[in-house]
Amino acid sequence: MSTKKHSPQPKRSETLSGRLSKSASELSCAPAAAASPPRARSAHHHTPLSVVHRTQHFFTNLKSRWQRSRSRERCPAGTMFTLAPGPDSSGTEYAGDQSSEHSTPANSPRHRMKRESVTRQVSTDPAPSTSGTPAHYPRPPPTELLQLEPDEGQRLREQQLRTFSFFQLRVHLKRGQNLVAMDKNGLLSGTSDPYVKFKAGGRLLHKSRIVYRDLNPVWDECFTVPIEDPFQPVQIKVFDYDWGLQDDFMGSCHLDLTALELGRTQDLVLCLRDPGKPTQDMGEIVLNVTLWPKSQEDKEQYLMKNTRLSDVNKRLKAQIWSSVVTIVLVEAKNLPAMDLDTRSSDPYCKFRLGNEKYKSKVVWKSLHPSWLEQFDLHLYDDQEQILEVTVWDKDKQSKDDFIGRCAIDLSRLEREKTHNIWKDLEDGNGQIFLLLTISGTTQSETITDLSSYKENPRDREIVERRYTWYNLNEQSSGVGWLCVKVYGAKGLAAADLGGKSDPFCVLELGNARLQTHTEYKTLTPNWMKIFTFTVKDITSILEITVYDEDHDHKVEFLGKLAVPLLNIRNGEKRWYALKDKKMRARAKGNFPQILLEMLVIWNPLKAAIRAVNPKEPKYMHQEAKFKRQLFIRNVMRLKAIIMWFIEVGKILQDCFEWESRIRSFLGLLLWLAFCYYYEMWMLPLLILMFFGRAWLIYRLTGGNPLLVPVDDEDLLAEEDDEDEADKEEKKSLKERLQAIQEVTQTVQNAIGYVASLGEAVKNLTNFTVPYLSYLAIIMLLGAMIVLYVIPLRYLLMAWGINKFTRKILRPHTIPNNEVLDLLSRVPDDETLLDCRELKPHPANEHRRDARKKHKPS
Repeated sequence: MSTKKHSPQPKRSETLSGRLSKSASELSCAPAAAASPPRARSAHHHTPLSVVHRTQHFFTNLKSRWQRSRSRERCPAGTMFTLAPGPDSSGTEYAGDQSSEHSTPANSPRHRMKRESVTRQVSTDPAPSTSGTPAHYPRPPPTELLQLEPDEGQRLREQQLRTFSFFQLRVHLKRGQNLVAMDKNGLLSGTSDPYVKFKAGGRLLHKSRIVYRDLNPVWDECFTVPIEDPFQPVQIKVFDYDWGLQDDFMGSCHLDLTALELGRTQDLVLCLRDPGKPTQDMGEIVLNVTLWPKSQEDKEQYLMKNTRLSDVNKRLKAQIWSSVVTIVLVEAKNLPAMDLDTRSSDPYCKFRLGNEKYKSKVVWKSLHPSWLEQFDLHLYDDQEQILEVTVWDKDKQSKDDFIGRCAIDLSRLEREKTHNIWKDLEDGNGQIFLLLTISGTTQSETITDLSSYKENPRDREIVERRYTWYNLNEQSSGVGWLCVKVYGAKGLAAADLGGKSDPFCVLELGNARLQTHTEYKTLTPNWMKIFTFTVKDITSILEITVYDEDHDHKVEFLGKLAVPLLNIRNGEKRWYALKDKKMRARAKGNFPQILLEMLVIWNPLKAAIRAVNPKEPKYMHQEAKFKRQLFIRNVMRLKAIIMWFIEVGKILQDCFEWESRIRSFLGLLLWLAFCYYYEMWMLPLLILMFFGRAWLIYRLTGGNPLLVPVDDEDLLAEEDDEDEADKEEKKSLKERLQAIQEVTQTVQNAIGYVASLGEAVKNLTNFTVPYLSYLAIIMLLGAMIVLYVIPLRYLLMAWGINKFTRKILRPHTIPNNEVLDLLSRVPDDETLLDCRELKPHPANEHRRDARKKHKPS
C-alpha cells in the first residue's frame, strides 16, 4: 500500500486500479462472508496466516476477473457482449470537444450511456462461485438475459447518436383526428379549440396555433427545434383553449427520438392518452419528423443565437415592446340573434395578441352595435403576429354564446399607417369594423428613424407633382400629404417616483393615429422619428400628445399641442409649448416644449371640393359629460352670439324711434333705395360687404385675437381673473346654487318659449281653436291677394315707411308683430291639459275607490 501511495501511476492505471478496487471489494464481501463463521469473521484480522491467505485469494480473484473482462472486449462484433461496451471502450466517448458542458447535466447522452453500460456489464457478468474461486473460462449468459438486450438496429442507432453532439428536429404538424370534445355547453356543444405543445426536459419547444371549434383540426405547421439529448423523448400534449379559464387537457403522447433514422423523414400517427383515463380513446395526431445531426460548428452557432434570444427574452420581461398596435373598435353589423325571446343579442368583443387580452363593453339588445372604444396592444419580436378577435353574446344566467371570430395577420399590414378593416366573422354571420395602426416601432432600421433618414429631393418632387393644383386624378388618395419630424422634448413633468418619466408621443390627424417608441427614465426624450399622413381634409387639426407609460400599460398625461394644418410653416424647425388637458394653460413641468418640423403639400382644388362635402366623423370623439362649469361656459358662449343680434336689433330700434334724426333719415333712404333697386343677385353682394369689412379689420389688426400667441403674464392675468371669479363663486354654497339656478332658469324658460311657439303653430293648423284657425285662413287669403296685385318691393317699402314714421305719426302706439300676436292666442299642449275636463260620471267612483285601495300607503 505504501508503494502505491508514493509511486505515481499513469492515468489509465489509476482508472483501472479504481475499477479493480471496486470489483475486488464486491468479490471480497459475499464469498468470504458466506464461508466463514461469525467467530472467525470477528477475529480474522488478529490471525497473520488468515490475513495472508485472504490477501492471496483476493488478488487471484482480481486476476481472473481481469482476464475475463479482456476476453469479452476481444469478442467479435455481433455477439451479445458488444452491446455493452466497457469503460475503456471508445464507444463511451460522447464527444471529444467537451460538448457535454452545454447539455443537460442530469440527462446528457454521456451520463445516460455510462449508466446503461454499467447496467449491461453487470448483467452479463457470470455469477461468482460459492467457494470464492473464479472460473477459468467465461460462461455463456442465461437465456433470460439475452432476451432483455435491444436488437441490433436499435443498438446501432444509439451508438450512432452518441457520435454527434447536437441535433435538429424538424417537425411538420399536419392534423388531428377524432379528438375529444371538451366544450359541451350552449352552442359550443361537442366541439373543442385544440392546440399542441411540444416539450423536452420541461422546456417548451413549440406551441401551435389554435384551431377553433374543430375535432379534426388541420394545423399544417412546420418548425425546427434544437435537440441536445436525443435519448430524452419529446412530450406532446394537446389542450383545449378556454378564454379566461384554465385550458383543458386533451391527451398526450411521447416521441422516442432513438427510434428515428438520422436524416430520413418519417410519417407518424401518435395516439393520445390521458393517464387519468387510460381506457378512453383521446384521438390521434398526424405528423412527420426528421432528425438531423449537426456538427460542433452548428452547435456553436446555435449557442450564439441562443444568447441573443436570451437578451430578447430579458427585453420582453422588461416590457420593452417593438411596436404598438392601436385598435379602434368601431361597430359591427348584421349579427345573428342569439336571444330567441327578444330576437336580439348583447354583443361584446374579445381581442388577443400573444399574451395580451382586451375585452370590450357590452352593447345591450343590438344586432348592429357601436362600441367606439380605443385600446393598445403591444407587439414583440419573434412572437406570433396574429390578432384574434371573437364576438360573444352576454348571458346573465348561463355561459356566454359564441357569435363568430376572425383573425388578422399583422405581418401583412403596412407599418405607420391607419388601416380601415372590415372583417367577415367566421363560424357565424356579420361583419366587424376596426381601425388598426401599427406604430411606435423601436427598431433603428425602420424608415421612421431620423438618424438613418436621408431626404431625397426626388421623392418630394414626386409628391408635389401628385398634389399639384391641376391634377384632379382620383387615384391619388386624399387632398394632400403631411410629414412630421418629431425630434424630442424637454422640461417634461416627472410622473414617476424617481423624479423621471417614460414619455412617448402620439400624433393624431382625424382617425389616423401614430406614436413614437418610449424613452425610459428621462425628462428630455430624443425620439428622432419621422411620420407621414395622408391629408383627407386640409382644415383638419393635428393633435400631438405626450404621455408617460406605466408598467401596467396605463398612461399619464404630460402635455398636448394642437396645430391646424393651414397654420403650418413648411420646413420650419421650432419648439412648441405644451398645454394642459383643458388646452388653456401651460402643462406642468419646467416650461415643457416639443421640437417639431412639419411639411404639408396639398391640392387647392381638391381641398375646395372636399370642403363642401360632409366631414369625416371622428370615431373616438368623446361626448362631454354634464359639468357645471362647462354648462355655464356654453351658456355664456350662446349668450355672446345672441347679444350680437340684440345689439343689431337695438340699432334698428333706435332708427325707428328717431333717437338720432340724421341716422334715422339716412336709414329710411337706404331702405327705400334697397327695396326699389334690389335684385336677387345683390344678396351675395351684401354678404361680400360684410366680408370686406372683416378683411379690413383683419389687415389692420392682424387677425383674430384668439389666434395671437400669449405669454405667461397674460395667462397669469387670465388665471388671476378666473381665480377671483372662483373666489366670488366660492363665497358660499347658497350663492353658487343660486347662480346655477339662475342660469338653468334662463335656459329652461327659453326652451319652454320655443316649444310653446311650435305647439301653437301645430294647434293653429289642426283647428284646436276653430275661430283662430278660420281667422288665420282669412288672413292668408288676404295676403295672397295683396301679393298677387302689389309687387313685393312696394310692400317692403310700405312696411319700412310705416316703421320709420310710427314715432312721428303715432308716437304713443306700442310696436308689435301681428303674427306673434296671433300665435300667442293659440293655446299650447300644456294649456290644453290644464283645460281638459274630467267626466263627473257616478259609475267611475267605485273604480277610483279600488285604485286608492291598491295604491301603496
